[in-house]
Amino acid sequence: MTRSAPLRIGLVGGGHWARTVHAPALVAHPGVEFAAVWTRRPEAAAGLGAPLAGSFAELVDAVDAVAFAVPPQVQAGLAIEAASAGRHLICEKPLAADVAGARKVVDAVAAAGVVSSVVLTLRHDAGVQEWLAGFGHQPASPDTVGLARWLSGALLGGPYATSGWRAEPGNGAVLDLGPHVVDLLESALGPVVDIEWARYDEPDLWRFGLRHAGGARSTTVLSLRLPVDPSEIEIAAYGGAGTHVFRGRVADAQECYKALLDEFLAAVHGTGPMPVADAARGLRLQEIVDGVRALAR
Repeated sequence: MTRSAPLRIGLVGGGHWARTVHAPALVAHPGVEFAAVWTRRPEAAAGLGAPLAGSFAELVDAVDAVAFAVPPQVQAGLAIEAASAGRHLICEKPLAADVAGARKVVDAVAAAGVVSSVVLTLRHDAGVQEWLAGFGHQPASPDTVGLARWLSGALLGGPYATSGWRAEPGNGAVLDLGPHVVDLLESALGPVVDIEWARYDEPDLWRFGLRHAGGARSTTVLSLRLPVDPSEIEIAAYGGAGTHVFRGRVADAQECYKALLDEFLAAVHGTGPMPVADAARGLRLQEIVDGVRALAR
């Protein structure tokens, strides 16, 4: 069997997440040629492990796929441009600044016929995958309740404290952590059919209740502004579906990203299914999160 040539991937962005997750994983993966990096400030690209592209268009010309580590309001337009040029996409969540922008990304991916993946690291954590494997294929029935909490102090200090899109009032935890949690609750309990209630309290405390297709209900609590270190993460289901509890810290983000790359490369080379979290999944999660935000207001 002929071994596939390494996939040439370029990286857009040079912030903390790009430096600690995207770039190291791209450098280390045997199926990837980390071919180019582009940032608005050239000095931010130093030491990332790939040649500096002079412009985004130059990066697109040099690669087969583009990975993004930039704010959602920047990502959407660039992702559309890259997909339209026939480049596969690895996008961060949320896909865009709003649902309309996310839908345009999905439309561009579909029109170009490229592979897309959204970086939902929890989906690729071994402990979370084991937790999900305990659920059946049918939506959980009304005798099941789900509980999720993700409490963090990330906006109180550290590399994300100055993240503009996260720190903006009304964004915070629901926009950053919400897609992860909703993705897992839907995967475990069934599709969300209703946002039953939502509440937002300053400075960044989100609480909301979801109803799932089989009648199960879930409650979520999120914050990025609580003095908690390390982050408290717990996702659980109780009742007719059994007792399933995932609690603790997520595995190393680079390991999760490596697993994402394995899945992504298999899809691009036609040796595996499409990524479990593609751009369409990103849009779905953004629609639910936007509904939570609207109801909370």
